[in-house]
This record gives sequence, C-alpha cells and structure tokens, in this order.
Amino acid sequence: MRTHPSRRLLGALAVVSTLALTATACGSGASDGSAADSGPKDYRAALEKGGKVTVWAWEPTLKKVAEDFEKKYPKVDVELVNAGTGDKQYTALQNAIAAGSGAPDVAQVEYYALGQFAIGKSVEDLSAYGARKYGTGFTPGPWNAVTQDQAVYALPMDSGPMAFFYNKKVFDKHGITVPTTWDEYVEAARALHKADPKIFITNDTGDAGATTSLIWQAGGRPYKTQGTHVTLNFDDEGTKTYTATWQKLLDEKLVAPISSWSDAWYKGLADGSIATLSIGAWMPANLTSGVASASGDWRVAPLPQWTKGDTASAENGGSSLAVPKAATNKELAYAFAEFATTGAGASSRVAEGAFPATRADLESTAFLDAPFPYFGGQKANRIFAESARNVGADWSYLPYQVYANSVFNDTVGKAYVSSTRLADGLKAWQEAGVKYGKDQGFTVDE
Repeated sequence: MRTHPSRRLLGALAVVSTLALTATACGSGASDGSAADSGPKDYRAALEKGGKVTVWAWEPTLKKVAEDFEKKYPKVDVELVNAGTGDKQYTALQNAIAAGSGAPDVAQVEYYALGQFAIGKSVEDLSAYGARKYGTGFTPGPWNAVTQDQAVYALPMDSGPMAFFYNKKVFDKHGITVPTTWDEYVEAARALHKADPKIFITNDTGDAGATTSLIWQAGGRPYKTQGTHVTLNFDDEGTKTYTATWQKLLDEKLVAPISSWSDAWYKGLADGSIATLSIGAWMPANLTSGVASASGDWRVAPLPQWTKGDTASAENGGSSLAVPKAATNKELAYAFAEFATTGAGASSRVAEGAFPATRADLESTAFLDAPFPYFGGQKANRIFAESARNVGADWSYLPYQVYANSVFNDTVGKAYVSSTRLADGLKAWQEAGVKYGKDQGFTVDE
C-alpha cells in the first residue's frame, strides 16, 4: 500500500505529559490473532456481549478483515469510516479528541505520525491488553515504530522495507549495470543522462519521507526522544554520508525535477525517462495500476549500499492501528486491531495486496515464491523480505514529525530550486524543528 510521505501542517500539538512508560503484559499466543481465543477475560466478555466498533482508516484491505471479523463474532458490528487520508484524518482525530466526543474506537496512524498521539497520551498503551506478546512476531522496523520502552501504542498493520526498482529495458539498452552501492548509483546516473539527456536516474523535488529513509539507511539517527526530551541533530555521520552523495546528483542535475505521484511522474516511469525508484515494498501495486504500459520492463533489486558489502535497509511508509483514549468500546477496539494485524487477519490483508509487517507472512513459502508478472515473473518478495530483516531497528521519529515534514519544502526544499546546499537546508530544517519543539513545551537539544 502507498502512504504518501509528504504531509501538510496539522495544527498545534498540545503536550500534556511525558510518555507513559509502565505497562503489564498478559495472555499467551493465539493461533489466529483473535482476542477471544487468547486474551484476558474482558475481551471474551466484550465479544460475547457484542457492540459497535468504529474504525477510521483509508486502507482498502480492512474491508475484508471487517467482514471476516463480523462473521467470526456476529454480535459485533464494524463500521469502517474513511475520515480522510493521512493528515486529513489526523486533523479530524485531533479535533475529536479535543472536543471530547466523536473519536473512533480504532484509528489508522502512519508510523511517523504515531509519536504525536503517544506523547499527548491520546492513544491507549496496548501492552495492558497483552500486545507485548506480539513483539517477536513483527519485523524490527514496524515494531520499533509503535513501541516506547515497555509501552505499545499501536499494532503494526503493514511495512515499507525499501528496495531498488529499476527499468531493466532502459538499463539493458544503455549497458548499465545495476548499482550495488550509492557511488555506483551516481556513476549510473551520469552514464544514463550522458547516453540520453532525457533520461534521469530518478526524480526528486524534495521529499521528507524519502530523505529521512535514506538517512536512516546510511546510519544517521538525527532524532532521539525520551518523553518530552528531544534531540534533533542533522550533523551526524550518517546524514553527512547521505548529503554528500545526494548533493552530487543535484549539482550535476542528474535527477528529474518532477514531483512523485504527479501525472508527469507516472509518464516518466512509463516511458523510461525516470529509470529507478528507491522506495518502499508497497510500490508494486502502484506500478501495476499506474504504469501498466511498462509491465515487463521493470525489475527489483536490493537497495544500493553506502558501504560496499553492507546489507542495511530502512522503512519507507507504513501504518499501524491505534486505540484512542476516547474510544467508546476499547476492549472490542483492541480485539479488532489485534485480529486485523496478526494471524488470519494479517494473512488476509497480504492476500488482498498489503505488504506484511508479520514475520510469519514474510517467511511463508507462498509469499516468498509468488511471481510478479509485472517484473517479468521475478520473485520480488524475496528481496523485500530480506530488506525487512535488515532494517535498522533503532530509528526514532520526532513526537511532532507531522509538523516537521510540513516545513520540509520551506527549508530543505530550497536546495532543489536554488543555490542552497542540501546540508544547509537540513540545518534550517533542524532549526525550525528545534524552535517548534521548544514553543510546544519540549526540551530540545541539538
């Protein structure tokens, strides 16, 4: 599934307290991820009694999950509501929480945005419902994104381990070898553009999600959060490694000045003028539906490495299911979230096209051996699964990452349209984040 990484401003973040750090674990593993089979008594009682669960989400595979859940628990009515995608839903959710009414029982929240709701104590710590038992069942990146010390603020719904998508037809025509390092990637960019000035190695007009993901892969850890104490520093070695390479591409005008998800972007992917993408494993469905004419031209490879021989990867996109504190039916809400993200529910979503965050699905033979006709029959899931295993698990987002991403183009974005250096743009982004954090009551170090 695609989750757009660039977001607009949600509005001010109210900081009410530090993150809750205490929780208890209970229950044992379940065969199908249902709370009735494995959870505490109150889950069984709630499911037997029945009631209504309102779920705010835009992810289409949840429709099948809701049908399956209602079939298994006929006294429960699941109402799926599309309250908007990403920031539109977060605005509505924040408004409902502030008003004290109208909040859903379950909300889809992207990983980068979850910290905002956790720090405000507006979502439940699901470890009290036994969620911590699922920690080893999810891949490291998504699980790390939903946890803070002993607290679990959501259950991972999908993931976006990164991979390298390339137009094999274009590469073969111009004798380009698939790059295994970012230095080789720069050389490939030069060779492609020299062979045909209309061809660019990729597109980039400044994207917060793509930038932070590549910094993540390079070993950069610019964000650290402990309660309301935040460290924000884009001067670490990993960030410098990313910046040095990407600056070469910008200086030599080797990336197409085309925004992702635009009509021009889809056209470039179709005609080969945009030759590669370094993006999350949810991308195949978008290529299949949006770039159908290039079926058979594209292939998948591991992400190029910053150091030759490494296997490091990062996440790009992905969502979780959280239970707001203001939920009316918290037990039923957790039961649904658990069902949708583990066991049979997770497998159902994978069958519907979602990319799994669950180890069981990632390791299944059926998943790994599934051929992708779009990629010439390639078993691309093997590459995606390997990437998921190699995601650095110690990445953190800011508890106000939604705001930070909203001002990315006002700061870092200048490096794409002026003489501003990328490192200077990141410094300006850092300064904007520091100021905002302090204004909202955080203690912020640089």
